Formats: sequence, C-alpha cells, structure tokens
Amino acid sequence: MNQKKEVLRQCAGCRERKPKNEMFRVIRTPDGEIEVDITGKKNGRGVYLCKNLECLEESYKRRTLDKSLKTKVPEEVYQKLIEAFKGG
Repeated sequence: MNQKKEVLRQCAGCRERKPKNEMFRVIRTPDGEIEVDITGKKNGRGVYLCKNLECLEESYKRRTLDKSLKTKVPEEVYQKLIEAFKGG
C-alpha cells in the first residue's frame, strides 16, 4: 500500500518544521488582503505559524510575516490574528 507523505512546513515564529495540518496558514490574497486560511487551500502567498500565540508574537517581533508575505502587515491585522489564534 502507498502511504501518503507527511507534508512539513516551517513556522515563521519558532522556525520549527511541523506537519502542515498542525499549523495556521496566513495568506496575502491577490487583492492584497491579509487573512488566516483555515482550509489551507485559498489562493495567495502563504506563510505558516504554529497554533500557539508565542509563535505569532515572535513573528511580530522579528517581522517575519512582513518578509514572507512581501508586504507591510498593518497592526490591525495582527490584532485580528491574535483573536483568531485565541479562538482556534
């Protein structure tokens, strides 16, 4: 039987590699909006974060979302991301 390969992604906060399904995907849509992609299938440039708030805070300090998404992420977006992380 063929086994599926486990897809690993690197967290933008802690830089650890983890299975894709254990992480949040944050995307920049073609329209330039930043949002959390729960399904992992939306179109746009994506970056992955572990499902804990510390990784988001570390990413904020080092501005890795800005670098990975190739745009300046506004403060309001970080607040929405914090709410999404607390809810998920």
